[in-house]
Amino acid sequence: MTKALILGIDGQDGSYLSEFLLGKGYEVIGWIPISIPVNLENIHHILPTITLVEGDLGNQESLDNCMEESLPDEIYNLASPSSPVASWNSPVMVADITATGVVRLLEAMRKFVPEARFYQASSSELFGTPVEVPQSETTTFQPRNPYGIAKLFAHWMTVNYRQNYGLFTVSGILFNHESPRRGMQFVTRKITRRVAEIKLGLAGDLLLGNLDARRDWGYAGDYIKAMWMMLQHENPDDFVIGTGETHSVREFCQIAFESVGLDYQDYVSVDPRFYRPVEEAQLVSNPTKANQALGWKPEVDFTALVQMMVDADLESLKI
Repeated sequence: MTKALILGIDGQDGSYLSEFLLGKGYEVIGWIPISIPVNLENIHHILPTITLVEGDLGNQESLDNCMEESLPDEIYNLASPSSPVASWNSPVMVADITATGVVRLLEAMRKFVPEARFYQASSSELFGTPVEVPQSETTTFQPRNPYGIAKLFAHWMTVNYRQNYGLFTVSGILFNHESPRRGMQFVTRKITRRVAEIKLGLAGDLLLGNLDARRDWGYAGDYIKAMWMMLQHENPDDFVIGTGETHSVREFCQIAFESVGLDYQDYVSVDPRFYRPVEEAQLVSNPTKANQALGWKPEVDFTALVQMMVDADLESLKI
């Protein structure tokens, strides 16, 4: 039985990946941080079928012990503070966990399970203000927030451990991916939750920032399959994962409200407080390499994703 260690198992991606791997007959070990509160809601339904361990990405001994005791065949590092904007509030912590924490993890792998396969969650934030559109694996990186900078350090260390030690390490450069399990701090979930509340008479309006901001949005359940495919590939490599298309916040609102029979223009107002200090340039993926080398393509389209999220929020509020 293949054994997988998933760091950040309690998050959106970790929970979907756990379900996926369990469905393939894996033994799943979920790593959660020992020093901060963890919400297990996303994995509550699979807790009887997985093993949870606690650890600290800031402590080498903690990671060494985890690796030596669990001896995984596959390692998925999905553990990281997830907000680029909020990373300005705690840049030192973000650097220690998101950047240096990955080096500690790679060191633990190198010492105890050098034959294992390692997945690092990189991000489209690596591209910052992109020098070309769309962005592929060869596009120049130039991140512009602590989160993106830390992710870039972790990305290059993953590459260098592959090159210097011959480890099977890969990075998935994932663009925005959403689901009913997306955190409430993200604009997509903010929209779908409020649409459900308005439909049920629990709220009356929705305040947003720039409605014309565009994102390459996909479904998290599709993206975790790409992670697994990277570790099954014959040779370790890095891949951009995304849909290759963008949609505006306005489009997201329109579809979300229409799915419950409402017109977004009757409820949505723009509040300058929610504008980002510097709005992203055109971040859009070129997933050709993943399409061709892995045979991966997204299965859930944009409209279906929005409707899925609204339906889930409606269902949760009715209970």
